[in-house]
Order: sequence, then structure tokens, then C-alpha cells
Amino acid sequence: MFISVHLWLKYPLTMSEVSPTWKNRNFITKVLLPSLLQPKAGKRPRAPKFPKLRRGEICITWIGHASFLIQTPEHNILVDPNWANWLSVIRRLRHAGMAIEHLPAIDLVLITHAHFDHLNRRSLRKIAARQPILVPDGVSGLVQGLGFDTVHEMGWWDTWESGGLKIIFTPAKHWGARMLIDIHRQCGGYLIEYHGRRIYHCGDSTYFSGFKEIGRRYAPEIALLPIGAYQPPSGRDHHLGPEQSVKAFLDLKSNIFIPMHYGTYRLSFEPMDEPPQRLMKAALRQGIVNKIRVLREGKPQVF
Repeated sequence: MFISVHLWLKYPLTMSEVSPTWKNRNFITKVLLPSLLQPKAGKRPRAPKFPKLRRGEICITWIGHASFLIQTPEHNILVDPNWANWLSVIRRLRHAGMAIEHLPAIDLVLITHAHFDHLNRRSLRKIAARQPILVPDGVSGLVQGLGFDTVHEMGWWDTWESGGLKIIFTPAKHWGARMLIDIHRQCGGYLIEYHGRRIYHCGDSTYFSGFKEIGRRYAPEIALLPIGAYQPPSGRDHHLGPEQSVKAFLDLKSNIFIPMHYGTYRLSFEPMDEPPQRLMKAALRQGIVNKIRVLREGKPQVF
């Protein structure tokens, strides 16, 4: 816990420049109410055909938003699993890539932070089958009693190892409170290492110097980076926009960029289809278009 506090002081969450016009937009009338009438996009989930992995292969399946199934030849790992149709008054606008019933037996669950779009207790209760779950410091109370075998709280740079897996909890510039008063909860991302393969799930973050530090320490081969929710009703800078995500990707020294955190819930003012368009334009400017892998929900991809 002391390490986490020290690093939180190193990477504080500060209010960036706020657009002077943000207060002139009404989130309820411009986003929430139109979302109620919008047909849900995507296809109803079908059972995926998971490949039989050979040694050294990794399979990644995007479920939607920040939810991923990451598979090795020996493990099935879920990150931020969320099948919720509603986040309070915010409606899901795209079908999940697969149904919970279509999941393989899950060996490990990773939660990046306690926000409702990343930690969904109803989804976790359905997934829990006496396996371990890793959560940030201060979050264990939210998942106790859901059916997990063990709950491990992680501070920044903490490591958890089991069965050839190495999981490192990495810093982020975001916040972890589920309610206004529980500011003690930590947030972060995960570095998943297996037989020399390294996959990084950012969780939620705005741009900060920590990406360079993660790149210097680990240079993850595959980076799962958020690209949406960059025009929130508060006007504050809490999430990576597409251009910032490209900058973070370069800092991480990664080879493959998989975008996430867009197209599922409308959490911000930007149009649903804008983040991937801006991402490709930013990638083109940096000459990394060939490194972008846009996954389709529910379709396993082997790397």
C-alpha cells in the first residue's frame, strides 16, 4: 500500500484544460435520451469457435467495451468482464461479443478499477467458479462473497504468479472511487506475461509519463488501449483520446495496438463511430497503421 501511495503522488490525477463551452452542452438531452431510442447495434452473440492454441500462441477475444478474454494454451483469463445492459441510466448500445454461457472455464479474473463499466458485480457473480480474482488496493470488499476462491489486492508494480503466468499491476492516471466517498480505491492496468509473450491492458487512463515507464520496464508486445469517452460531461480529461492513445502506444514500445473502450456505452459527447476514425488518422500520421488491429466483438484472434 505504501508503494501505491508513493506512486500516486508521482502520477497525480490533475484537472487538465477544460473547454470553456463544455457547460453549454446538455448530456441528458444530447446523449442519454437519444440513446434510449437507438437500436442496439451488432449481432446477437453466437458461440465463438475458440482455436486450439500451440505453444507460444495467444488468443484475444474482445467481448465489448473494456472486456476481453485472453487465452494461452493453459489459461483462460477475463479482464473487466461486463455484460450489463444498463450502467445506471446509461444503456448498452451494442451487443456483447459472446454470451456468458459461451465462455470456456475461466481460470483467472482481472479487474482494473471499481467504476461500474469495469466492475460489474452481476457479471462477476455469474462467472465466479472458485477461481482467483485480482483487484486494485481497496477493491476487495466489492467482490467478496461473489464466489471467487481467493481475492488478491494489488498495488502498482505488484506481481502475482501462478501456473506459468506472471501478472503485474501497472499505474494509470485515472481514479478508482465507485462512489464519491470511497477515494481510497486504487486503479491501474495489467501486464500479462506468459512464456515471453507480454500483453498489456491499460484499464482507464489519461495520458501520463507512466506509459514511458511501463515501456521501459516491459515493452509489452500487444497493447489494449482505450480510445473513447474523451468528451465527458464534466469536461475533464480522464480518458485517452485516439491521438493520446497513439502517443501512449509509441511510449510503450509495443508492436500491436488493439483499441477498446468505445462503441458499447455512450459515456461521452463524441459520436459512437468517431473514435476508430480518429485513431486511424492519428496512426496514419505516425506511420503505424499496419500495427493497428481492430477486433470484432466475439471473434477470437490468434497472435
